Amino acid sequence: MRVRSLATTACVGLLALLVETASAKAAEIKLLCAIALQQLMEDLGPKFEGANNHKLAITIAPLGQALKRLQDGETYDLLILPQRGIDTLAKDGKVVASTATSIVVTRIGVAVRKGALKPDISTSEAFKRSMLAAKSITHGNPAFGGISGIHMVKVLDRLGIAEQMKAKTVLLDKPGLAGVLVADGKAEIVIQPIQELVVVPGIEVVGPLPDELQDTVTYQAVIMPNAKEREPLNALINYLRTPNATTVIKAMGMQPG
Repeated sequence: MRVRSLATTACVGLLALLVETASAKAAEIKLLCAIALQQLMEDLGPKFEGANNHKLAITIAPLGQALKRLQDGETYDLLILPQRGIDTLAKDGKVVASTATSIVVTRIGVAVRKGALKPDISTSEAFKRSMLAAKSITHGNPAFGGISGIHMVKVLDRLGIAEQMKAKTVLLDKPGLAGVLVADGKAEIVIQPIQELVVVPGIEVVGPLPDELQDTVTYQAVIMPNAKEREPLNALINYLRTPNATTVIKAMGMQPG
């Protein structure tokens, strides 16, 4: 009985040690991620958690809001933001730009309701004519600091049609997928990053903007200097560059960084 008791005690102790070791290896990662990659992280985040035993606490925000959060003193372990945002933070001394890792490259595209006539967007002039002929359009709301919305305002201005388009531009009143306005029949054409178009049911991607109007954006991951545990953060960065992640990235209309 004494031997069995000792053995039982030893087994219980070993089990407790194993549980404690496993718990020590698991970590919660506080991630601040650009809204343009929300659908990507909603797909890959749970897969990473299942494969690595770490947990993600993800905050999603347009670039402008993300930068404000950091300037206001919010703390995170890892950022995944446009390179231009990382560069801004580096100038402010909040991150080290040389430690950033490119994750994906995105492009802006055009979509219409499924089955609708597709506009000609093959050249900048064709795009201009299609915009003027459209009854209504939508794109990211620049008021929220999203890159694509701000870019589209500049594009329409550059084409000399900003005033004509104001009356027929419908915008969401909060950050989100503008493609739902087209799916619901509230707008005829949507212009947003392609990965934000392919996930909206009921719409079809026409194609990317012409090169001369395009805004190609590289999104980078960078570890915050105050992060305590680096191994889980590196594990997430490495996971986002695996073949499985790359397949998802390409399926969403993006390219690996």
